[in-house]
Amino acid sequence: MKVLITGGAGYIGSTIASCCQDAGITPVILDDFSTGLRVFGQRFDCYEGDIADIALLERVFADHPDIDAVIHCAAKIVVPESVEQPLAYYDNNVGKAITLLQVLERFGVRRFVLSSTASMYDPGSATMVDETSPVGPQSPYAASKWLLERVLADEAATGRMGVVALRYFNPIGADPQMRTGLQNPAPSHALGKMLTAHAAGEPFYVTGVDWPTRDGSGLRDYIHVWDLARAHVLALQAQLGSYEVINLGTGTGTTVLELAEAVGEATGT
Repeated sequence: MKVLITGGAGYIGSTIASCCQDAGITPVILDDFSTGLRVFGQRFDCYEGDIADIALLERVFADHPDIDAVIHCAAKIVVPESVEQPLAYYDNNVGKAITLLQVLERFGVRRFVLSSTASMYDPGSATMVDETSPVGPQSPYAASKWLLERVLADEAATGRMGVVALRYFNPIGADPQMRTGLQNPAPSHALGKMLTAHAAGEPFYVTGVDWPTRDGSGLRDYIHVWDLARAHVLALQAQLGSYEVINLGTGTGTTVLELAEAVGEATGT
């Protein structure tokens, strides 16, 4: 099997590419390197450019006519930026993805795995969500992912393409063989902030201690990026229906204080 991975030089896409290789699946990478690292993408056949560049996509399929599936990781993902630049997010995450789908349909690609987000669920009062929970995106980023899922559901309904949308919250960690990892030098998530503080010899501040959680600090459902990659590969290999939505997570979550304790055990401070 050969798979085109869009955004395959990014944190998640590059880890999925390694997992595909380990599973005997040949990855072909398409990335504009706006955030991805060239060293991550160039381990495989790698094309630099936009997912809506039709001429580039035609060249990819001319070089690799045996591509029979796509794992779509290419997207803008910064929530505050999406609030400031909603049109850019809808254009990139929905509009350009539609152009990609039109080309894929023309070349007979029948399997599509979307790396999606669980941030589209309505926050409401529920602390747990499943695939049937109400959707209520709270940002242009989350809304753009939901809109793309709707497009994919309608395309799958034609019978021309089978689609799996994988929804998850917080990837964490790196490839166990350290082939790839988080490429952002200034991460904004909790673990990144803790490690940045540790490297600088500075304290890490927990900014919320009265949430209705087991220790009062914020709780998130983290998933190891390698487990995430394995899930994408399994979704690629599975013979599922025409359209499937699957949540990925532990179902228990980790609080900020629990994460800080784990970092303390790992670093000795």
